[in-house]
Amino acid sequence: MDKAEQVLARAERLIEMIERLLPAGDRELTWENAEAFRWRRIYGRGHLETVRHPHRVRLDDLHNIDEQKSEIDRNTRQFLAGLPANNVLLWGSRGTGKSSLIKALLTEYADRGLRMIEVEAGHLADLPDIIDLVHGRPERFILFCDDLSFEADDSSYKALKAVLDGSLSGATDNLLIYATSNRRHLMPEYMGENEEARLRGGEIHHGEAVEEKTSLSERFGVWLSFYPFSQDHYLAICFSWLRRLGAPLDDPDTLRREALRYALARGSRSGRVAWQFARDWAGRRGLDQVK
Repeated sequence: MDKAEQVLARAERLIEMIERLLPAGDRELTWENAEAFRWRRIYGRGHLETVRHPHRVRLDDLHNIDEQKSEIDRNTRQFLAGLPANNVLLWGSRGTGKSSLIKALLTEYADRGLRMIEVEAGHLADLPDIIDLVHGRPERFILFCDDLSFEADDSSYKALKAVLDGSLSGATDNLLIYATSNRRHLMPEYMGENEEARLRGGEIHHGEAVEEKTSLSERFGVWLSFYPFSQDHYLAICFSWLRRLGAPLDDPDTLRREALRYALARGSRSGRVAWQFARDWAGRRGLDQVK
């Protein structure tokens, strides 16, 4: 083997090694056998990765958010029926069921062709690539952006803004964006920005900074607001999860007292804290029986 052939052989081995490191890409996707996907970036290349064990949440498991549940369920059923439907922004207090509500839709409607793609905020610039991948497919896709927010100097929100409304490319009718956030307008708001507002002809005109921030959230056709739970609502959720976990409920007064003590220690009365308390309590009682 001469020197040129040796160089060529080494180059081929190097290429093979690099190809093993690179993601397989969408060529090996099994659309029909998977319900959930995650967009990943490796070595600068984006690809869809199958979520083999999706988090299963049922709509019936979610309490005290009936109005929000009804609205997003109706919008999703319209989408699955091929009817006009809107992108959805779920915003509000942490731990109140925003993410769980979206996950529950996949559990409820996967057998009707619903699929879900999770995308991190840092990968929003890849949205056009994702849209190209799903364009024309028979499934209906929800693009799930969890805990979405942008800092003042973060320009990646413009990619989301363009996809929601304003891009030269036409929107595909088999994909909607469902996003959760603790911020109503997805971006930080500062007191000084209100000073730019002016009163003209009896009407308030906001400054450019406020207009720019509200222009993103306004592109979601459905807004669902989530608020902190009252003490009664929190306790009701605790008991619901305890029943689901098969924990004994023979001493409700003690359960209420311990549930409130748990919430006080966490500094929050939310659905998430109720779930965590129920798991802690059911686990403790189960461990006592094992002993």
